[in-house]
Amino acid sequence: MFKTVEEYERKILAAWEEVSKKGQLTFWILLSLRVQPQHMLGMKKFIEKSTNSLLVADDKSMYRALRRLVQMDLIEYKEEASKLGPSKKIYTLTEIGKNVLEKFINRNITGIYFKPEIKSLLYNNNKGEKNGHTNSRRTKDTFNK
Repeated sequence: MFKTVEEYERKILAAWEEVSKKGQLTFWILLSLRVQPQHMLGMKKFIEKSTNSLLVADDKSMYRALRRLVQMDLIEYKEEASKLGPSKKIYTLTEIGKNVLEKFINRNITGIYFKPEIKSLLYNNNKGEKNGHTNSRRTKDTFNK
């Protein structure tokens, strides 16, 4: 059992974010390549910085995603010689990748989150309260028993 509402909320939020992260890697890889062609480490840094470290992909996940995106013809790479070891793969978006990313953004982000009624909900922060009443069945008293 949880000792506080805050502890319960943290657990729920962490579980929700974990599920959410699994579907975001493709988006963030493609978005990083929209900025500029880059190698895997550059993409990882972009993703970590852009998501305030909420999404940190391990190398294995990145390689798997990059291989899949190359096979789907969304990205391509060219090998660049490295002074310190094996050659680096520099990834770029293909025309198909650019088009698919643009359509995804329009349908799933700007087409939804930038609607005035949705923006007001996102920025209003009313927490579902109306007339001083909360819609939640769990209250602080529930956790203090």
